[in-house]
Amino acid sequence: MNNDLISLALYKPTYFEDFNPTKEFERWASVEVSDFDNVPDEFETFILQKGLYAVFDYKGLSSDNSIFHYIFESWLPNSNYILEDRPHFEVLRENYKNDDPTSEEEIWIPIRPKHINN
Repeated sequence: MNNDLISLALYKPTYFEDFNPTKEFERWASVEVSDFDNVPDEFETFILQKGLYAVFDYKGLSSDNSIFHYIFESWLPNSNYILEDRPHFEVLRENYKNDDPTSEEEIWIPIRPKHINN
């Protein structure tokens, strides 16, 4: 649908109990499509469940995990939201340059209000 690349992450429900960005998780390299009619056979499809996301504009090295420490150790605990068990992803547009200090991306974190139960 566009030229954006999407780096999608699937985490086990207990992954964020003791946040450590070096823990293992599943990563998908993906793009957005309008339908699955022309997806090559060797590719897999994924339907992203809708929901509320906190979106962070990040500029810097992709190897610098400090943004994730900020999100999970500062912003989220001090917000009116909690993490929801859905995929996380980064949108990599034309200003994304792998591990370049001027690189830009959007970080999407699934959330829900603290007062709503699953």
